[in-house]
Parts: sequence; structure tokens; C-alpha cells
Amino acid sequence: MKKFFEDFLKEWWLFFTVVTFIILARVFVFGSVIVDGHSMDPALQNKEQMITLKRAKIQRFDIVVSKEPGELKKRIVKRVIGLSGDTVTYDHDQLYINGKKYAEPYLDKYKKLLKKDKLQKTYDYNYDFQKMAQRVNAFTVNYNNEVKFTIKVPFHHYLLLGDNRPISKDSRYPSVGPIPSSIIEGEIKFVFWPPKRIRLMEKNK
Repeated sequence: MKKFFEDFLKEWWLFFTVVTFIILARVFVFGSVIVDGHSMDPALQNKEQMITLKRAKIQRFDIVVSKEPGELKKRIVKRVIGLSGDTVTYDHDQLYINGKKYAEPYLDKYKKLLKKDKLQKTYDYNYDFQKMAQRVNAFTVNYNNEVKFTIKVPFHHYLLLGDNRPISKDSRYPSVGPIPSSIIEGEIKFVFWPPKRIRLMEKNK
């Protein structure tokens, strides 16, 4: 019996080592998420599947996955705009963080389409989205449709916004607000499905 176990270990130790490593990495290092909805269009599209890095240091403009406040069984995918303690201001689509001006190139495509036709052709798959876009006074407004607003990010929180601002429910809304760091699950690093959309995620794109 002893020889049997010795032979078994010699032949299978590598397999079990690899399996154990994969399981531990899945639990503590990597995760996965499926995009549900259009709030991150066009950077991330509905039903795309992604790999997240759980232990990543979250930085400004990263795309992250988080539990949804008040609905902790649900997860949301948004972009980090404000860090702990930041003062974030939007003024007619211009972003200021702690008084410094920032560009948001990942918004350029849809901002142009909003000016062109209020995103009516882009949202032709959803009449409610078309109505929402028709009402906004700028691409990034607050929940009261104000083009100039300021949000103070509490310590140990992040301000998360969707890229598709006219239809995204995010930290601009009191029901969501800045997100506690404790419920952020990780940073989106890699899109693996569908095959034609496989790519590494790049910041600011």
C-alpha cells in the first residue's frame, strides 16, 4: 500500500499542484463577470465576459466591478472617476478633480453622437433610452439634469460612473452614491468573450 501511494504521488503530484494553484488563484486573485446592460457602451458591451484582478490597486479611470449598494447580490461595472477624498466637478461636460482639468477620451464617440442626433440612432434598440437622451442638457449631468454639479467623495469610497452617461445609474444618483472600497471586487483586466472582442483593457479607452 505504501508503494502504491508513493507511485501515485510521483505520477500525479504535478497535476494536483496545478489544480490547487488554479483554485486558490480563482478564489483570491482572479474573478469573472458578465456585462449586463449598456451603461459602459462603447468600451464594454452587453453580455461581454471579463476577467477581474481582485488584488489590484484601484486607480483613477480604471474600470472595476463592484457590488451594488443596497443590492449586494448584484454587481455593477463602472469607471473610477473620483478617489477617496476627491472633490469632483462637472461643468458642461468638462471634468475637474480637486480643481484640475481632466480629459475623458473614452466619452468622445458618444458625446459626438449626442450632439448629432441625441443618440437616437444609437439607442434605436430601446425607446426608453431614446427618451432619456432627448431630455439631457449635456452628456454628463447629475440626477437633476444639471450640467454643473460637484460631488465630494468620502474617505474610503470611490466615485464610479458609467461611460454611457445618459442611461447609466451610478454614483451621481443618491440611491447609489460613492461606493465603499469594501464592496469593490476588482479591476477589469481582460475581455475573453465573445472571441471577436478578446482584448486587454486599456485605461482611458
